[in-house]
Amino acid sequence: MEKWLELLFQKMDVKFHAECERMGDKIPYLTTEGSYKTDYGESDIYWWTNGFWPGVLWQMYHATGKDNYRKCAELAERRLDKALHGFLGLHHDTGFMWLHSAVADYRLTGSEGARTRGLLAASILAARYNPTGKFIRAWNPECVEEGQDCTGWIIVDSMMNIPLLYWASEELKDPRFYYIAKAHADTVKRTLVRADGSCGHIACLNPDSGELTEIMGGQGYSDASSWSRGQSWILYGFALSYRYTKDPEYLDTAKRTAHYFISNISLTDYIPLCDFRQPEKPVYWDVSAGLCAACGLLEIAEHVEEQEKRLYRAHAERIVKAVSERCCDWNPENDSIVQNCKVDYHSTGDQQTDLIYADYFMAEAVLRLAEKDFLIW
Repeated sequence: MEKWLELLFQKMDVKFHAECERMGDKIPYLTTEGSYKTDYGESDIYWWTNGFWPGVLWQMYHATGKDNYRKCAELAERRLDKALHGFLGLHHDTGFMWLHSAVADYRLTGSEGARTRGLLAASILAARYNPTGKFIRAWNPECVEEGQDCTGWIIVDSMMNIPLLYWASEELKDPRFYYIAKAHADTVKRTLVRADGSCGHIACLNPDSGELTEIMGGQGYSDASSWSRGQSWILYGFALSYRYTKDPEYLDTAKRTAHYFISNISLTDYIPLCDFRQPEKPVYWDVSAGLCAACGLLEIAEHVEEQEKRLYRAHAERIVKAVSERCCDWNPENDSIVQNCKVDYHSTGDQQTDLIYADYFMAEAVLRLAEKDFLIW
């Protein structure tokens, strides 16, 4: 392993180990004054990011064998049972929540309880499928603004959740989950991915036909803009769908969106803007988008011929190096590593922040590059 990667891995281990000792069974999201003061296992057990901390812990347990990572991950997973059995607050993000917790646990330890959790989460996600419109519905009515009807909405984030369905299909030898995931991916590709490789965030469909009625900007700058984290969801999501289906159109879509992403981050020294089509001022960044994209680029590299691999790996390395040198807090006394993230372009209370999923994708990218990673998706 290259020396810079080994040093980065060591710093990551020191930081995550210190956080693990402080966290106990808490589930973090973002910090307040450098500390994970809010426990999302208590404040909002249905929050969509609640699986990323267990994901960090399972990755680090696999890479190091340190038992404290496993114990902390199991505590968080058991707390998520409240959301799983509470049901009503769940929506399209069950993949984010249980791929990184229960499914990762089962893949590493063989726990039958974790397997059951993962299959139940997959069944909840599959139940959101609209068979006429051929899509998995995003969100519930209470998640959107008053007066909005989200019955026919789909979002790019969903591409990172449907691997839960591919896993369930393989695990149960039941093709229903596979076909739901694939039909949804086809609808996302048809409605949200533009010819130039950019994408929208929200597609509003006629729920009775699946016909596209409107594209909405969602967490990006505008309806016609290019929210960078959405771009990374699409890039990585279609690469993962190719892993499970071997549909060449999915790999082509992943590569096209990857080239668009690479073209844009090369203009900002590999630290992505929050939206690639945002105004020049104010300048907002979202480092989480770059790290997720780096993982997607490394996934693409696994599925292309040898002559192509270097392109995707080289750009992934540049992203990780840029982030690790310019956007990270490596002090083990502070919580969170990756800084300069943004929840969405128009938010005002979190102009630039840290986010737990940025730390997860940092961990995955480093471990992928070092060939120490574990398949979460």
